[in-house]
Amino acid sequence: MAKVEYAHTESAKWRACWTALKLPYTGLRAMGLNPQTAIGLLAVGTTAGTGAIVNETLLSEASFSRGDPGIYSAPLDTPVFAAAEFNTLRLDLGATSVGLVEIDSISLGTSYTGSTLPSGETNVIIIGGLPAVVDPAFTETYLEVGTMYVDRWRCETLAITNSEIHRLVVKGNASDGQSISAVAGVPRDRGINGGNRADDMLTSGGYYDQLKITSASSGVNGKVDVLKLTNLYSKGGGCVIDRVKAGTMEVTLNEVGGDSDLSTKAFTIATSVIYKSFVNESNVEVAMGVPAVQ
Repeated sequence: MAKVEYAHTESAKWRACWTALKLPYTGLRAMGLNPQTAIGLLAVGTTAGTGAIVNETLLSEASFSRGDPGIYSAPLDTPVFAAAEFNTLRLDLGATSVGLVEIDSISLGTSYTGSTLPSGETNVIIIGGLPAVVDPAFTETYLEVGTMYVDRWRCETLAITNSEIHRLVVKGNASDGQSISAVAGVPRDRGINGGNRADDMLTSGGYYDQLKITSASSGVNGKVDVLKLTNLYSKGGGCVIDRVKAGTMEVTLNEVGGDSDLSTKAFTIATSVIYKSFVNESNVEVAMGVPAVQ
């Protein structure tokens, strides 16, 4: 009888699984699945001929390199937290330095059908350290970077604040109003070493409600030698770079704006940003509406 009951239970599980595979994308999203899982199920439903694909696609662990949402603690490729209803891509950097973190060609926030920001959040992209005000027991952190590329982002607003950058390059950006007010100083040049450091972390493509790359451990600065963030398309909130100490930061070819009002200054670099060398070239103000839903 025990074997019969087990077989019946497993049969019910697989019957529910294959029923889910036949649902359209919107139905799967309505069930609370994130876009990556829903698309993965649809792919399995249309191509699976044996149990091998189900085993490898449905039952495998989430992975940063595959683009699965979750909370990742560098240098681990598998998340410390992941759930079907959790669609944030979050990377926590700490004392273990990473040679290269590269994320490209992703859609964020409300830029795709059926998407929302996490409850209580107003920013779609958050990069940098964390302030002490997060928690009275929390000591302020910074994200230390050798070279950081902010390239081809689409944001409603982009703000860079509380950062020290040896060489700041701001070039070829179009924004719905801009205020670039960085202040000259003497931030040191830097690269991130660390000997036998963590493997590179790379991912390309995907749909997320939010992207966070932070130094989340109290008093511990995150360290990455090259942080390359390219072709990020966002809607529904702001893009923020805060508390970064960089050897070089290149902010190039981004489009920032969403209210068609040049007086509101969608793109800002605050006076709390200190540089040693500054290239400010070919940045133009252009009235633009909100990003389209993809």
